[in-house]
Order: sequence, then C-alpha cells, then structure tokens
Amino acid sequence: MTPFGQKIRKIREERNITLKDMATHLQLSSSYLSALEHGRRGKPSQTIVHRICAYFNIIWDDAEELQQLAKLSHPKVTVDTSGLSAEATELANKLARDIRKLDRDTLKDMLKLLD
Repeated sequence: MTPFGQKIRKIREERNITLKDMATHLQLSSSYLSALEHGRRGKPSQTIVHRICAYFNIIWDDAEELQQLAKLSHPKVTVDTSGLSAEATELANKLARDIRKLDRDTLKDMLKLLD
C-alpha cells in the first residue's frame, strides 16, 4: 500500500463510500482505483489527484497533503547514488534489499529521522 492509497482508502471508508461508487463518479474503473489504493499502480497523475480532492471536497492544507502523498507514492523507486559517497550507495542497496524485513515501528523511526 502507498501513503496516497492508504489516505484515500481511509477517507472513503470514513465517509462510507464504496469503491464502486467512487470509481463511477470519477469515471475510473474500480480495478484501477483498487490498484491505486493497494499500491499496485504508480503514483496518480495530478489530474486524478485534483479530481479526487474535488470528489471528497478536500481543500487547502488537506488537498496539499494529498498532493504531497501522491508524490511520495510510487511503489517502484529508483535511487540514483552516482556521485554520492560509498556510504550513500551502501545505504540505498541495503534498504532495497532489507526493507521487507523492517517492522512498522522501525520504518516510522526511519521516516522521522529523514524528516
């Protein structure tokens, strides 16, 4: 799941909106919207983010947060460490190799460190 997908799903469930109803209103397929929520699709286009914000009537800071989450929600990331230190390259490779082994609390701690 991606940060964007997690947020969309939470909003949709809080408002008791079915995936099918949302997809119909946005003129998207249910399968695409489901894949977006579960992180099986790349980050959504700016247009889709705007349409989702309009659908949920999300404005100002909340809309900006959703746009930022969309930018951070590509499920297949490439990290270019060319020109960086050996430590940066090692870190990127170890993270790619071991990210599935990290528990949720460790991931949250690492995110705080990077923020």
